[in-house]
Amino acid sequence: MSRFECHQLAKQYADWLKGGFQAEEVNGVCEVITPFVDRHNDHLIVYVERRGDQLFITDDGHTLSDLAQSGVDMNTPRRTEELGIILRGLGVKRSRSELEVEAAREAIPNKLHSLIQAILAVNDMFITAQSHVRSFFLEDVRLFLQSSEIRFNENVKLTGKSGFDHAVNFLIPASSSRPERIVQAISTPNRQNIGSYLFALTDTREARGAGSEAYAFLNDQENPVPADVVGALGSYDVHGIAWSKRDTGAEALAN
Repeated sequence: MSRFECHQLAKQYADWLKGGFQAEEVNGVCEVITPFVDRHNDHLIVYVERRGDQLFITDDGHTLSDLAQSGVDMNTPRRTEELGIILRGLGVKRSRSELEVEAAREAIPNKLHSLIQAILAVNDMFITAQSHVRSFFLEDVRLFLQSSEIRFNENVKLTGKSGFDHAVNFLIPASSSRPERIVQAISTPNRQNIGSYLFALTDTREARGAGSEAYAFLNDQENPVPADVVGALGSYDVHGIAWSKRDTGAEALAN
């Protein structure tokens, strides 16, 4: 591309930004509708308010409350740490449930941009990044087992009949009344993801005997668990438990 074309691209983007912002006064606060959209395809809205002699730009708590309504607990140790890393990198603070920045009048454009980037980054980090989805869901399951006073060993390697070692998320030892239970946290329940788990389970069961019971917590915080996944697990005698109904599995795992 020519230098002129490059300059035109930059100008078009700047024009899009300029034309995409709308600002209105609402009850003494400036409501700013931005051209950026969230994961629901709704425009991000932030608010500029005066507190004494200072100006603050805030998301009014929408970002974190939206995640909470989707079943994402933002107060676990791992999520709190990750959220802090994002916010510190952009100079944004968390005030209770709000994301906000303090800004002198001349710094409002930069501070507004930082807050918008933080909102987008938080959504990306906690919803769309699958590596984080897996680690956070694993943490959710661990905290649930602990809060339910269920004894378990974590990240256990079991050797299968094939001679291969398989890592299982949680192993609940046998008790006087219940057999050993293998528990897996499946963050994205689909046929591809459960395939490797079912192979590992079949392999280890053949080596350890048929007495083990198998359970899988299925993440349905964003999407319902597909019926074919539940059916496939059931055909291998795996008790699939949707995360939204996790309390139903506590009794079976506690004894």
